[in-house]
Amino acid sequence: MTVDRRTALKGMVTAGAAVLVGGGEISARERGPSPDDAVGMLYDATLCIGCKTCVVACKEANDLPPDTETLTPQGLYDAPLSLNSTTKNIIQLYKGGDKLSYVKKQCMHCYDPACASACMIGALHKMKDGVVAYDLDRCIGCRYCQVACPFEVPKFQWDKAAPRIVKCEMCRHLLAKGGIPACCKVCPREAVIYGKRNDLLLEAKARLKKDPDKYNPKIYGEKDAGGTHVIYLAKAGFSFENLGFPDLGDEGIPELSETIQHGIYKGFIAPVVLYAILGGVVWRNRKRGAQDHDEEVKP
Repeated sequence: MTVDRRTALKGMVTAGAAVLVGGGEISARERGPSPDDAVGMLYDATLCIGCKTCVVACKEANDLPPDTETLTPQGLYDAPLSLNSTTKNIIQLYKGGDKLSYVKKQCMHCYDPACASACMIGALHKMKDGVVAYDLDRCIGCRYCQVACPFEVPKFQWDKAAPRIVKCEMCRHLLAKGGIPACCKVCPREAVIYGKRNDLLLEAKARLKKDPDKYNPKIYGEKDAGGTHVIYLAKAGFSFENLGFPDLGDEGIPELSETIQHGIYKGFIAPVVLYAILGGVVWRNRKRGAQDHDEEVKP
């Protein structure tokens, strides 16, 4: 079987066209708001001292190994510079003029998550409490989530024989036991706190009203990208763009992409054709790999 990339793409286009020509309609997707009791986190940059206790606690709670490659070749110190396959939560330092600000980065747990929208078989999915969760058993390693996420959060374990996607899941295994995310539990300054998303938004607005000169007046995540369950307060004098957050507008990222996808996928014709083609590609590659291996071991 000789199915190359061009043939696969041609099959996808043909299948999609068949649906549309056959009367399939492209209609806008429906997206409802998260429930009132959905959970979230509030990070206040004015309180963070950059101690990275949250980074350590996150790794311990999620059984993640230290990142010892960036700064110390000897492998003696855990020193991640950004989110990666062993780091779900990171504290970064930014400069604005003559001032400095720490910022916490992790999954934003979007109201309308682009990663879940791009995941064709639901390995990434949104739970009822608002957490964007990952199911390893469903993941096929396509990494579409990495491309789709505007915050560049999902990371892939390139060095593993059986790789997985690594991203913050708000310590959902701890939430299931009545606990809270590890980062929120250990922060000595309560720079990041956990609670109901609606309550956290009210708290953020109260802080802005009480100390308007202390903060950037915007609450990032209140409406950005359709809203997120992790929301941010920044120091006065810092724009969120300065702090590494993209300007995404108020509309959910998947609005346009899913409108198109749902039109093509109507009737499930295109996915059936696509999976048949991809199955052939996988079968061919595995057969070729086995043949190459046999040739290598021959005396």
